[in-house]
Amino acid sequence: MEPLPTDLITDIFSRLPAKSVAMFRTLSKHWASKLHSPDFTDLFLRRSSNRPRLLFAVERKGEWLFFSSPQPQNPPSSSPSVVTVDYHTKFGGDVSRYICSYASGLIYFPDMWISNVASSPVICNPINGMYVTLPDLARYRKARGFLGFDPIEKQFKALSEAYVFCNQRDHHQILTLGTTGEELTWRSNTIQCPAYDRSLSEGICINGVLYYLADTACESSCMVVSFDLRSEEFKFIQADCFSEQLDETNERPLVFDPQPTNVMELFLATVRMDHPTNTITLVLVNYKGKLGAIDWKYVANNADDERRILELRMWVLEDVEKNEWSKHVYTLPENEVFDSCDDFSVAGVTGSGDIVLSMKHVCKPFYVFYFNPERNTLQSVEIQGFGANLEAPENHGTVYAFVDHVEDLSVYDAKQLKSSISNVKHICSCCNKEAQPTFHYEKAKPTETQETEETSGKLKTEEEEDNEKKE
Repeated sequence: MEPLPTDLITDIFSRLPAKSVAMFRTLSKHWASKLHSPDFTDLFLRRSSNRPRLLFAVERKGEWLFFSSPQPQNPPSSSPSVVTVDYHTKFGGDVSRYICSYASGLIYFPDMWISNVASSPVICNPINGMYVTLPDLARYRKARGFLGFDPIEKQFKALSEAYVFCNQRDHHQILTLGTTGEELTWRSNTIQCPAYDRSLSEGICINGVLYYLADTACESSCMVVSFDLRSEEFKFIQADCFSEQLDETNERPLVFDPQPTNVMELFLATVRMDHPTNTITLVLVNYKGKLGAIDWKYVANNADDERRILELRMWVLEDVEKNEWSKHVYTLPENEVFDSCDDFSVAGVTGSGDIVLSMKHVCKPFYVFYFNPERNTLQSVEIQGFGANLEAPENHGTVYAFVDHVEDLSVYDAKQLKSSISNVKHICSCCNKEAQPTFHYEKAKPTETQETEETSGKLKTEEEEDNEKKE
């Protein structure tokens, strides 16, 4: 039997998950060289771009568990389909008041407490668990952090708010995730941005430009802050068209035990005690390469008083220079599964134009919904495999979904991410035992109690930081 041609084997490898490619690199020096080559990396990215996935980040008491599932390109409008998620890794110790930021396969945590040391910003790969801890920086306690990717220079950059409301202090700081060996440092003297009162949303990166919503208290208006990652220049885009949707802040709600059982839960309770439970529903999205924003509300159904109709409203920035926005209003068709859903969030818009809605908490059954505005179809997809522990009502986590996740070997192999979360032990929030973060999301079998050292750190009080803002 003759061996398969090398080109055919290479084509087969290009259709595998990145983890499998990493494993096959150990076959021989020949395949290690072949599967590390720029040509294969480009081929793998082209193949992966044709099969984007839905990335799920599940948060519970400062722990983040990452899963992914196939993302249907043209989901049929027939009966609900079923897909199973793949579990990837877990990160514990998030003490930020805001959710993580996603860009081109990497995740940015503004405040992560790893291995019982002082919290600091972290950039990680949610698929293989590699991460790098960034230098700490001075910032206001309600400052947000964002992650973006410059496709021209092929660089990741983290942008952190510092004191955006104060003209006498740095408004922002930026860090470039450079090549191996370069010292990671925050820069502020090159970043010029007018002051604004506060940011109102998570960010989204589109074609090398980072966008997020901000509030200018003096004018009582809303604007979009755009930051070009390559030139590192800010621009303000007026967005009065949806100012009325931004009356509430977008800080995420958190459920924590009233009597913390370990130092991590005590710390979380301390820094997040003042979180409001209301959040805005306006979400920034990438709509076919343009900045979009989606909001929703329930309207009365004149034909059936017992059924609420969900109305999606989407604004699209058609012309940045002329500040022209278009508005689209969609009424979702009847769907028995969706009508029974109590709480959901907008995950984003796929490259094919489907608006993706995700249930907000892990439960059984758990659904994701694909709405196609052109065909006016709503398809429900059941997602299985989160694990019995996360699906239990007393343990359910909050779900954040990211559309069009594409595996990229250059990101998977990033040398800047030097540490592995698999080497770090932490206190599991489910069983309060010391465990590896790669410990599966199913509840562990009973083991001997392990004592852990508790550490404490001095935090600035709310009054101290509010006085800092006034100054």
